[in-house]
Amino acid sequence: MDILLSLPIASYFFSSSVTSWSTSLNLIFFYMTWSTLVLTHSPIQIELIGTTAIRLAFWLVPSLLFLLFDNLLPSVAESIKYNGASALPPRDFKSLSRLLALAIFNFGLETAVEGCLSLGLSILFKQPVFRTSTTLPLPWQMIKQLALLFTLREIFTYYTHRYWLHGTPPPAPPSALSKRIKLPKSPRPRYLPSLHKSYSHKYRSPPFSLQVKIDHPLPFLLHRFLPTYLPALILRNNLHLLTFFVFLALTTIEETLSHSSYTIIPGVIMGGITKRTCMHYTGRKQGNYGTWGVLDWVHGTGLGKRDVWDDVRDEASKHQLRERGEDMMDEAGGRVEKALRRSKRNLNRNKSGRRGMSNKRGKGWLVDDEEDDGEGDWVP
Repeated sequence: MDILLSLPIASYFFSSSVTSWSTSLNLIFFYMTWSTLVLTHSPIQIELIGTTAIRLAFWLVPSLLFLLFDNLLPSVAESIKYNGASALPPRDFKSLSRLLALAIFNFGLETAVEGCLSLGLSILFKQPVFRTSTTLPLPWQMIKQLALLFTLREIFTYYTHRYWLHGTPPPAPPSALSKRIKLPKSPRPRYLPSLHKSYSHKYRSPPFSLQVKIDHPLPFLLHRFLPTYLPALILRNNLHLLTFFVFLALTTIEETLSHSSYTIIPGVIMGGITKRTCMHYTGRKQGNYGTWGVLDWVHGTGLGKRDVWDDVRDEASKHQLRERGEDMMDEAGGRVEKALRRSKRNLNRNKSGRRGMSNKRGKGWLVDDEEDDGEGDWVP
């Protein structure tokens, strides 16, 4: 418990709400807390306690709050849910207790599997899986690594979800190639789609947030745990543990909101992800296997009239990106034009000054005037 309370991420976020410290003091306090945590605990302890705290804070607690809201105020929840009353979770205690028990079991299972993998790999390579040091990652480096992690996660999620959990056959090879080369059969286990369908898709209705971890343990690990943990393992030599914590927090928030089925999810892109998730659970036709919808758009497995590019255009229109870009271009053009005028004025002044020094006539000198006409004036 002392490790959970001493997590620097929690202290960093709560310090600004409790006190009136500035951002710089928060960063100093965050660095001191993180350094103390690294120096007093092993990397595997920090990883497991950190990931558990993130999943508790961003999945379990919000999911229970959403579940309580849906059951206490069903008429209000129905009005802000996709498909209305069909999106409400079961209300009988027996069904809810079974679903909650399965979700908590999978929650503990992924923590145990992550601990075993991290411990085994650290013993095998004689170093921690993730870089755990007092040196904090640079912001630009963190942004690049997060972009790569989300890209790899989307790839793993789409192909695992489509070909392994829904049993979609892979695309047929060209006829000429299939005649010459006898391709082996797909190694997809046949029982995975039935397990995933009987647990995760038991109710043909929009999901609720607790349903993120409601699945058979084997499909759950393939669908939720491995697409998040494997990309981090690929970048483990250069990946800081704090970057992995940020990546895990963002993915957990995304899954919790996208499975809530609420129509009031903020953001056009996040709202689009939520709508595509609901269509995946309720659609008669299989599709929407990915999270962001990019690979569904590429492979033609998207459901509905809208795709990810419609969400991007709506988001750009919402924030007036085009108008802001035009204003920035106009402002940049004005600055360039002003700089050219200034350089031309300085050049004319230098030429006029040289003419005045070399053309002395009586008591007058040729000097530059205030007007930008390229000629000088005679003054006594």
